[in-house]
Amino acid sequence: MTQNRINTHPVLDVPQKELVSFYWNKSKLVGKKDEMISSALFANNIKIFGHHHKDGSAQGIFCANGQCAKCMVIANGVPVKACMTGVKENMIVESVEGLPRLPDVHEPLPISNIEHLSTDVLIIGGGPAGLSASIQLEEHKISTILVDDKDELGGKLVLQTHKFFGSQEDSHAGMRGMDIGRMLAKKVQDSTYIDVWKNSTALYVFDDKKVGILKDGVYKIVTPKVILNAAGAREKFLRFKGNSLSGVYGAGAFQTLVNRDLIKPTQKLFIIGGGNVGIIAGYHALQAGIKVVGLCEALPACGGYKVHEDKLKRLGVPIYTSHSIVSANGSDSVSSVTIAQIDKHFQVIEGTHKTFECDTILIAVGLESVSEFTEEAQSAGIKIFSAGDASEIAEASSAMFNGKITGLKVVQHFKPDAKQIPESWYEKAEILKSHPGPVQKIEALDREEGIFPVIHCKQEIPCNPCSTVCAEGSIKMTGDPIKGRPRFDGECKGCMKCLAICPGLAITLVDYRKDKDNPVVFLPYEISNIEIKKNDPIDLVDVDGNPLGTYTVLGARATKDSNRTQIVRVKVPKQIAQKVVAFNIQEKAVTKKLTQKIPLDQIQDDEVVCLCERVTAGEIRDLVKKGITDMNQIKAISRAGMGPCGQKTCGNLMGQIFRAEKIAQKDIVNSVRRPLYIEVPLGKFANGGQ
Repeated sequence: MTQNRINTHPVLDVPQKELVSFYWNKSKLVGKKDEMISSALFANNIKIFGHHHKDGSAQGIFCANGQCAKCMVIANGVPVKACMTGVKENMIVESVEGLPRLPDVHEPLPISNIEHLSTDVLIIGGGPAGLSASIQLEEHKISTILVDDKDELGGKLVLQTHKFFGSQEDSHAGMRGMDIGRMLAKKVQDSTYIDVWKNSTALYVFDDKKVGILKDGVYKIVTPKVILNAAGAREKFLRFKGNSLSGVYGAGAFQTLVNRDLIKPTQKLFIIGGGNVGIIAGYHALQAGIKVVGLCEALPACGGYKVHEDKLKRLGVPIYTSHSIVSANGSDSVSSVTIAQIDKHFQVIEGTHKTFECDTILIAVGLESVSEFTEEAQSAGIKIFSAGDASEIAEASSAMFNGKITGLKVVQHFKPDAKQIPESWYEKAEILKSHPGPVQKIEALDREEGIFPVIHCKQEIPCNPCSTVCAEGSIKMTGDPIKGRPRFDGECKGCMKCLAICPGLAITLVDYRKDKDNPVVFLPYEISNIEIKKNDPIDLVDVDGNPLGTYTVLGARATKDSNRTQIVRVKVPKQIAQKVVAFNIQEKAVTKKLTQKIPLDQIQDDEVVCLCERVTAGEIRDLVKKGITDMNQIKAISRAGMGPCGQKTCGNLMGQIFRAEKIAQKDIVNSVRRPLYIEVPLGKFANGGQ
């Protein structure tokens, strides 16, 4: 049971939990009480949960968020989603081979009254935006129900082990995401006017201005005066050969397994997508002791923050820009990935193919807003606000501040005389959600005496904790106080607070006081499960990951204020002292491309668009070429979008095919959305599920 568990982590605590026995296809296994079935299976090295009824393809984890059904299993005779169902003592879990069988019903369900409730505000989503809005509503004593489908508030914040960017004053920059999430959650859970419903899913906003909610498995109906949609975003997917293999999934699923459930789901990972989501997932993988083979990005430059990208490079992860995935290779599960360079028209350049051994491919190619509840509320005539990614895709630091503003907008709806939102807040909100600036040259300091920080930021991004934590006031932001590049000018006493708080690990400290020709450099380090200790040789690199030579560690330890960031000390010649930023921890053999050819039987024939119903891009393309541009008709013919996820994944992929076939948006008829966010047993509506 322990082979795929994370038993030590440089940032996360590893709690001891009660063990339970359960059965998988009649084999007795051990899991941790109430952990998700999917995580318990992964811990026991079981990553295929069944086979599709249409073509026998392997099914496993995909979204880990309850929105699809790729992880369907039979638990105690009932089909359930493995990622949303806790394991219990002696639970009998079976794989789904073909269509899941329905449980026998021996007697009719009793009909009972379903509880109806009213509230001033219903907030859908307990992530950064929903929590920040809730705090404002609590302060103004407005009755609110906050619903979230997880057993812990915080949304994706609780999956983030890295320190956050943004403004220290307004979005807690410098704190780790998981700590921010739990801090905000505590404020909300300790409130008087916010009724928190965890393990609760908003199903639909009905035209009679009521909202159906499944609370702890019990169906309830809530009538709100106002809805605030803070439901976040879902990940986009990609079309490529082999995209339906077990071992292909998104960053959210990966981070859930690694950072929430402390499961090591892979030995060798390859990442598709160079935005912040993909880059950060790569860093989380390294923290979990997972080898990161590489990352490819279709654009000429990664879209994520340069300090995030450089952080991966410095640790030994190669990044291939102007490259895209060609195929995931394997029979049931991923065994390798093939990428290739692409031109400005995103067409593959022949002869540039590269294949790498890996067992998991992480897809991080963007997000789309969960806007269903906003559209449904507007149709029903309910006053609706939206915040965070449900309104506009941005960083979590932006979502927090945006949620605060939106919460006050809701307050003003009920209390028009409430204090107006300052115009400066809107200006700050624009800064926090702004895209990174152009990459600039790092200016070397004309100083070789004393002790001082060297700041290796190349790009203007919303991030200022180093300037706010400097006790001497010697680090200042050039230009904007949040987004300007930090610059050191003044005195330094070597407190190292700026090193410890920098989210990009982009500040080093150089000490010339004892030896001007061979100063000591202090380096921040957060992968302490790959232990670095005194007298170890380390391969130093510059900001771009270029080698600077091998030198001996003088010592490594976390400081009182470093929040588990270790400070590694190394003595180097003065010629490279201000160039050193980090050291490589990953062997080059990990990232080496394969030389042998992939057998043809390990390359899938076509890209799958609808994972639920196994509909390929070729099938959709043929229908479009016949003149069919009504997605409802395509669904009726092919079943694309008819599966459990309700077109949450394939809708975007079908749109890509329409664009490739030069179909104008005005000629496309979108599918009629199904009237429930997720599938629900009919018995829940008969008697509330009690």
